[in-house]
Amino acid sequence: MPTDTQPTTRVRAADELKQVALEQFATVGFAGTSLQHIADHAGYSKSSVLYHYASKEALLEAAIEPAISEFETVLDEFLSSRDRGRRARLVDRVVDMLLEHREAVHVFLIQGPSLSELPIIARANAAVRRLAAAIGEERESVVDQVRFGIALGGAAFLLTAGRTFADEDTLPADDEVRDALHTVLGELLAPAHRPRPTAND
Repeated sequence: MPTDTQPTTRVRAADELKQVALEQFATVGFAGTSLQHIADHAGYSKSSVLYHYASKEALLEAAIEPAISEFETVLDEFLSSRDRGRRARLVDRVVDMLLEHREAVHVFLIQGPSLSELPIIARANAAVRRLAAAIGEERESVVDQVRFGIALGGAAFLLTAGRTFADEDTLPADDEVRDALHTVLGELLAPAHRPRPTAND
């Protein structure tokens, strides 16, 4: 075998293992997924998994870090902007991120509280809290806080675990899902309309 193809094979194996691990972490759960389970689903030996990743935690970190970095970038852009269109841009970016990194986002949003002792999850949890606090500065009610939680958590669930409840033939295309998410997340992440106080209030 030529030496120039060997690194490519290693990179491909590492990428395949990350993808299979993400799928298993998102559907079975991090705690319920073993390295052997990942190896079996990816068609590799457990020793091959350990060759690329020293532990299940290292595999988790490698698999979800790109999504967390993108989430942090989206958050930083939202926090640094003060113009009227920033919330619409936030929705656009969050929808794109959810679709591109659906399994990773599911893992750190849905399973984040139970995995908070892992540094990569603690980092993701901190980013989610920063976004919630930033959105919360503009909000006054518990209803708005619930809307924020349902927006992110519901979308993360829908794009992974929620898809297992539908027939493969009836699943909408990603373009349809993107349009629907833009509409629904736009509504949920917009502050709820509250009546203006009157002179009697």
